[in-house]
Amino acid sequence: MSANNSDAATDGLATGQPQWGRVLICGGTDWPRLGRKDRPGTINPETGEPLNPDLLEPHILRSLSNVKVASVHASCAGCHFVAIDIEGNAWLFGRNGSSCLGTSGPGEEYISENAPRMVRPTDLGAQGDTKFVYAACGRNHTLLVGSDGSVWTAGVNNLGQCGHSLSPEVSAFKGVKVMYNGSKEYVVQASAGITFSLVLTDAGRVFAFGSAEKGQLGNGTTGERITTGNKTAFDVEEKPIYVKALDGKNIVQIASGQQHSIALDDTGVVYVWGYNGYCRLGLGNQVDVLKPKPVPQFSGQSESALATTVAAGPTNSVVVDKQGLYHMAGKWKNSGEGSSGSPYSSFRFIQDIMGCKVSHPRSGGVTHWLITPDDDGTPMTVCWGQNAANGELGLGPEEPKSSTKPTKNNPLAHIEILDIAAGQNTTLLLAKPNDKYSDLPRHPIDVQPPQECVGCKKDDGDPLECDKCDAPWHLQCLNPPLSEIPEGEWFCPQCIDDPGAPVGLWRDTKSNRKRQRAESPIGDHGKSKAGSKKKKQ
Repeated sequence: MSANNSDAATDGLATGQPQWGRVLICGGTDWPRLGRKDRPGTINPETGEPLNPDLLEPHILRSLSNVKVASVHASCAGCHFVAIDIEGNAWLFGRNGSSCLGTSGPGEEYISENAPRMVRPTDLGAQGDTKFVYAACGRNHTLLVGSDGSVWTAGVNNLGQCGHSLSPEVSAFKGVKVMYNGSKEYVVQASAGITFSLVLTDAGRVFAFGSAEKGQLGNGTTGERITTGNKTAFDVEEKPIYVKALDGKNIVQIASGQQHSIALDDTGVVYVWGYNGYCRLGLGNQVDVLKPKPVPQFSGQSESALATTVAAGPTNSVVVDKQGLYHMAGKWKNSGEGSSGSPYSSFRFIQDIMGCKVSHPRSGGVTHWLITPDDDGTPMTVCWGQNAANGELGLGPEEPKSSTKPTKNNPLAHIEILDIAAGQNTTLLLAKPNDKYSDLPRHPIDVQPPQECVGCKKDDGDPLECDKCDAPWHLQCLNPPLSEIPEGEWFCPQCIDDPGAPVGLWRDTKSNRKRQRAESPIGDHGKSKAGSKKKKQ
């Protein structure tokens, strides 16, 4: 073992590596119970405390703390997550409804964040050099996008939202063919709602599959009809269909809420379609839109009003324009202006952040997130949302769980956030490691480390502790020995050899289950606080 400084998530320009960060988590972690009032919480039999607690401030997710993660993905309507590392592997955890994490069987109701499932593209039949580059989550289905332009899906498929012949579920990730004029399309992005999915190709084309009930497929029809027993049915597309209304437009970004979608072309024009309840499409009415329609505010009337980024929440849409101004439409809170009784019928500024230059807008179940420069020029993470009952805003244990107005996330002060995945009751953040990051609490708090040095089995001196598993090591017991405490993150030999391994109680309970592991360890050794023993949270 050697001690390498992990100069944290540099932009990658100097090293040739892609930008990466470490995963933080806040909000609910009791996956079977989240959003279900009739389900009791899980209790740790040893302590009597909740086994899967609500995290009221951002915590370093120990299980992935030695994995260099490039992006994180979630659904505003779902309770599962995908993290993609710089090697192109996908790490999945959360509620496993209808096998949306690509695995099924007894005991697979959920996959703990403390023992995430790792999937390689080669596990799904891809060529050896293929990497995962993007992912999307619906309520109970998941899409993974490969660097070879392929897309795989798993989860509920009762309405074709996985892109396969109708079935209750697709229990393991299965490839979806995306064709245009007889040729395979190269997929680069994906998004998903509850009953439908979208994919975007490198040619700027959008394809949709699943239910057409609210116009989500953008093909101009719902196919509404009366069937046997006076029941209403709607068209279902089991295979990806080309969204012809966007023909000739070079689409560069897509996002989906529960039943609507928003797209951005390379000129900055914004298109919306699908369910328009609560005016979520920002068109001034509540009429469902069956084909993508340009939003007048962002249709090229002035260069500064064109868009750079779009996002979608359950009942709202977000646009950031070329000035960095943040616009919201629809229902984005539960009372007052912007609620069900008074939604934003067209895109409007959020007054409290009008002076902010915004990036990374995200909307979760009830949360809204963005990044903007602070007064000193460092990135500041801002969030708000009503009824954030599980602490998914991560404002701190002494702070209110909810906020009706945009609020600086103080626990993240002076920590650069690179990506945000806002779920229904939980939030993941991708952080660039620094000293402030290292001061954050770790999840789980107690991982039951050995009390003596792992090398010599002696409980003396001032050992160095692993940043992931808390295992103590004397500097001289390492191979090769270290002469001084290294700067930066530091991980013990066992954790380096098994990146993403389960931690704490999950280390033992998952040890006999088949787990997919990286072919080569992630060799970033790092740190403890210089000159003193690392103090764990």
